[in-house]
Amino acid sequence: MNALIDILRARLGSGGMLTDPTDTEPYCSDWRGLYHGRTPAVLRPADTEAVAACVRACAEAGAGIVPMGGNTSMVGGAAVSENGHELVLSLSRMNRIRAIDPVDMTMTVEAGVTLKAAQDAAREAGCLLPLSISSEGSAQIGGVLATNAGGNNTVRYGNARELVLGLEAVMPDGTVFEGLRRLRKDNTGYALRQLLVGSEGTLGIITAAVLQLSPRPRQVEVALCAVASPEAALALFTAFRSADPSAIQAFEYMSGTGMGLVNRLIPDAALPLAEPAPHYVLVELASARDDDSLRTLLESVLGEALEEGRVLDAVVAESETQRLAIWKLREEHAEAQKRAGGNVKNDVSVPVSRVPELIARATEACERLIPGIRVAPFGHLGDGNIHFNLVQPDGADRVAFLARDHEIMDTVAAIVRDLDGSFSAEHGVGKLKPYMMPSWRGGAELETMRRIKHALDPKGIMNPGKVLPEASPPT
Repeated sequence: MNALIDILRARLGSGGMLTDPTDTEPYCSDWRGLYHGRTPAVLRPADTEAVAACVRACAEAGAGIVPMGGNTSMVGGAAVSENGHELVLSLSRMNRIRAIDPVDMTMTVEAGVTLKAAQDAAREAGCLLPLSISSEGSAQIGGVLATNAGGNNTVRYGNARELVLGLEAVMPDGTVFEGLRRLRKDNTGYALRQLLVGSEGTLGIITAAVLQLSPRPRQVEVALCAVASPEAALALFTAFRSADPSAIQAFEYMSGTGMGLVNRLIPDAALPLAEPAPHYVLVELASARDDDSLRTLLESVLGEALEEGRVLDAVVAESETQRLAIWKLREEHAEAQKRAGGNVKNDVSVPVSRVPELIARATEACERLIPGIRVAPFGHLGDGNIHFNLVQPDGADRVAFLARDHEIMDTVAAIVRDLDGSFSAEHGVGKLKPYMMPSWRGGAELETMRRIKHALDPKGIMNPGKVLPEASPPT
């Protein structure tokens, strides 16, 4: 390892490597605090050629590489092992926006650009990068694509996968996949970029991407609605979809428990409704039209829902400040739950029609499993992705509660499976959930994944211990 570090230091220079434990420590713990490892060095290449050189050297030495973007993974996707045998490769210095083309509606960005910086650059060019997630100020493009992030606008624009036209990546042997093409149509063999998107750094390291942009909306309308039940929330979504499906940009569900934690634990978060409610919906509509038709649509659907009792109360943002204040109530759910104590996250998806059943059955099962547990689901009702999160009982022991995380996750997962869903919707598998893969994706599906991994990364150096459970290499 010492010889390898000397080689890498000579290639990267003094500013391209961190070895002092004080400097490397922030890279050795994940955002949730679930994993704490060790690394002898953090590599900080500044360009694709340097990334390739690092990977070639590590491949020759058989050293594991953990690619890291903003380190915002919810499942330990960038966690290093405790044995100190893996090197962290940070993409943070590769933070250039290479090109924006408002005619092609594309932008070419390096992996270390934060999602927020990419959004801002697109906005300055008169365009919209529609991908939006709570951690966009820290999350970097490479990690966003490697995990196929979803986010708030999936209901309209799809996951990250749908926005990727081309990729540049360093493969496990140090060769460079040069696929930065801006084409909507390119039927020339296998779509290798899509193999890398969502692979969580286990098949290669994304270094740059061509992303598809959209026109900026001229109108945006946001409302926060109090509803009596998840069924009422789904009925409201159906009403908006029936009125104009193209207008829906986001449709978010929040429980009363989760909203209560946000209002209590997040400074400057204030509920703009007269009274607390058992459930809430945030609806955002957007349109390229420059008239009052969107407000008319919003008020018409909400007015009918209020008359029929599906909506108990509602407030419509009258300014950008009010819009951001409403979104703050949704975006701070994860942080509020973190501050409330130990919490177990279940990033699950079911068919949209079965979301109310998921919430009801999983709530009952978890409250039966741990009396006093705080059930705080929230998320993207419009695409069926609910973050079914559980917070420790008030005053309970955090360590004891988290020691039961697999038991809690398995309780929720059993219901998700019965509803034809998935145990991972947008956060990925990471280090936390590979144990679920054999029962959920076993047989030919898992075996094919193993064969792809072994074919591209025979030495198993790329993000070891993530996604796939341990197994003997295929013969």
